[in-house]
Amino acid sequence: MTDRPITTTDAGIAAPSDEFSLSVGVNGPLLMQDHYLIQKLAAFDRERVPERVVHAKGGGAHGFLRITEDVSQFTKAGLFQPGMETPMFIRFSTVAGELGSPDTQRDPRGFAMKFYTDEGNYDLVGNNTPIFFIRDPQKFSDFIHSQKRRADNHLRDNNMQWDFWTLSPESAHQVTFLMTDRGTPRSWRHMHGFGSHTFLWYNAAGERFWVKYHFRTNQGVANFTDAEAAAAVGQDRDLHIRDLYNAIKSGDHPSWRVNVQIMPFDAAADYRFNPFDVTKVWPHADYPEITIGEFTLNRNPDNYFAEVEQASFEPSNFVPGIGPSPDKMLQGRLFSYPDTHRYRIGPNYLQLPINAPKSPVNSYNKDGAMRYANSTDPVYAPNSMGGPVADPALFEGENYYVTGEIMRAANAIHAEDDDFTQPRALWENVLSDTDRAHLVTNIVGHASAPEVTGDMKKRVVEYWTNVHKDLGDSVAQGLGVQ
Repeated sequence: MTDRPITTTDAGIAAPSDEFSLSVGVNGPLLMQDHYLIQKLAAFDRERVPERVVHAKGGGAHGFLRITEDVSQFTKAGLFQPGMETPMFIRFSTVAGELGSPDTQRDPRGFAMKFYTDEGNYDLVGNNTPIFFIRDPQKFSDFIHSQKRRADNHLRDNNMQWDFWTLSPESAHQVTFLMTDRGTPRSWRHMHGFGSHTFLWYNAAGERFWVKYHFRTNQGVANFTDAEAAAAVGQDRDLHIRDLYNAIKSGDHPSWRVNVQIMPFDAAADYRFNPFDVTKVWPHADYPEITIGEFTLNRNPDNYFAEVEQASFEPSNFVPGIGPSPDKMLQGRLFSYPDTHRYRIGPNYLQLPINAPKSPVNSYNKDGAMRYANSTDPVYAPNSMGGPVADPALFEGENYYVTGEIMRAANAIHAEDDDFTQPRALWENVLSDTDRAHLVTNIVGHASAPEVTGDMKKRVVEYWTNVHKDLGDSVAQGLGVQ
């Protein structure tokens, strides 16, 4: 035990963990009884007024999803049936920057989609990377704080970013992506998107499958170098918003292929690493991508604030045929996203036109700030007054058996649950010689900021040496670390 103070809740009670959420077994779902996780997320969701805490800067467009292949053997979700065409809205964004931040700064890009289906809204909230920095929501607010501004001088600080990353080795895969030129895309039209998490699909017979989403740009991938991205800031801080708006206005409608990876439900239990770990990808040799359709963006918003700024996406919006997985980060987001919207916009945010479903709403919710859709009697359930009733049969297939000790723990039961194998494979097998050279240059430039201490530079070198010795040696040489 050190002389450091003990972390507490806001009520002054000792906190049970700084890193791990309470789950059923090592890889089981999280529990609502984890009051400390809920307090952290609820407090984090309310940190900014009125802009979003994360993904504050962004733009969006309307379009449609068209399904061209038959995947009814995997899911009964109506929007994924062959020939279906579903209206949609998408919002692209940067993650860490504020509302006025430049579009081209190094950052992951949000890739949030809302599909207005006949069965209600289906929201798919991802990024332009297939992975994320952390695997447990207990660390999410801390991660974002490390990327935001200091409390004392109100400046962003590369030293505290590397402090968090080097103390969280699970971040290595995502930070490798971020430090390549993929961290500075030329436009939103020229980047891939990903659902990132693993989701559950189930078909009409109740058979279950695990799925990952990939959205492959038909415009081709194009990125800035670090120098080009920096130069673009001085030319146009709103480059990506302007590019998307002007392309659609001129009739150059961007599109993406919709691909999925499908894993049999029972294969997850003894897969060589935890398939629900959002810091990892599923190798395509095991589960190749299947193209199932395409979406196209063909209409700009009429009012930026009403449509883009007030658009509210929530990973908990599932239609029959789709459900969550035990991915801990996804489990945390199921609570955090709608909770944020209730605070930022109000409890009736789903009545705003951009968020309102195109299908009928039969809800027992009533009153609250900004409600304008009438509540009708009866306003309670169960009732004998002819009010709506739930149909559990629609969701047959989303249930499955879990068991395990209630615990706070990292993933540790699969043979390859380590943090450096996949970023090492990215370095060795995916990146070109030019990509590797740019990765080193970008890391060295970022870690050479004046606030990055000598001791932190040594930790940075150790972090990248764990990914690959050649990478670590190059970073050490660039930083002047022995």
